Amino acid sequence: MKYLLTLLSALLLAACAHVPAESAGSAPIRVMTFNIRLDVASDGANAWPHRKEMVEAVIKHEAPDLLGMQEVLLHQKQYLEAELTDYTFVGVGRDDGAEAGEFSPLGWRNDRFTVVDSGTFWLSPTPEVAGSKGWDAALPRIATWAVLRDRRSGETIRVLNTHFDHVGTAARANAARMIAEWAAAGSAPAIVMGDFNVKSGSEPYRVLANTAQSSGLSDARTISATPPYGPEGTFTGFDIMAAADGPIDHIFVTGDFAVNRYAVVTQHWEGRLPSDHYPVVADVQLRR
Repeated sequence: MKYLLTLLSALLLAACAHVPAESAGSAPIRVMTFNIRLDVASDGANAWPHRKEMVEAVIKHEAPDLLGMQEVLLHQKQYLEAELTDYTFVGVGRDDGAEAGEFSPLGWRNDRFTVVDSGTFWLSPTPEVAGSKGWDAALPRIATWAVLRDRRSGETIRVLNTHFDHVGTAARANAARMIAEWAAAGSAPAIVMGDFNVKSGSEPYRVLANTAQSSGLSDARTISATPPYGPEGTFTGFDIMAAADGPIDHIFVTGDFAVNRYAVVTQHWEGRLPSDHYPVVADVQLRR
């Protein structure tokens, strides 16, 4: 009997020594940023009613733990919330801080994360003022953020989703500085994602993707442990052959994270695309 107990103890210790990393609390986190294109009738065959199931299908197939979307109108948000029941979403409309205008909602899987805190600020000199426009921006722009606790590991992380202005160069530069300050302000590891409307090498990109800056952020694409998958470009205008001019949708992480994989997802249905942007997906993992 004593021998049997000793053998069982040895087997148990050996099993524990080979527990997969995710069981030990270091499971990868799948992050997706996806500009789903707002619902406008002028898109014709590419308007939301004709592609909403494709958007839903891509998200369900990729099964991100964290999901940031852009250009989301209230009824689009409501549709996706009703279909993506495994997720909780936060965010407000950019025009009034409630339901008007585009949302940049941030979502997470309920079985993976629980929320500690969340909020939205405007990318302007008055970030607390709903509907405020910044500098030379054409439209109000927002950032939606959350502090989340990992149910598996107990770790706390910060996540932010945003959509920079498509016109204002000063607005994009100043928005990048605001986001960099947000990333640097907290002690918890941070993930920043969104449609930044800037390509690699631009001033706003350099502010965000330069670990020498106070934000400590890096572009997930450039530090991925495996070669990036898919095309470099992320904006298509619904033309599957058009995404060759560099990414404008990005995922940034602080140095607390390693990036295992990075992909631009080009799923289509006989040439029909779910949005005028490709979603970007990265598997990231807290360093131990």
